[in-house]
Amino acid sequence: MQFIRKMLKNEKGATAIEYGLIAALIAVAAITAMTSLGSNLTNTFNNVSNEL
Repeated sequence: MQFIRKMLKNEKGATAIEYGLIAALIAVAAITAMTSLGSNLTNTFNNVSNEL
């Protein structure tokens, strides 16, 4: 009975899942930002190339 109570109070798994979700959210935000920045840089270098 004590083992079952101990397992119900254990929150390490929930914490690990939360950290995983936070890491995934940060990764998605970083990929989105880098994609947008890449497009802007491409346009900038094309404009410079055309002006030269």
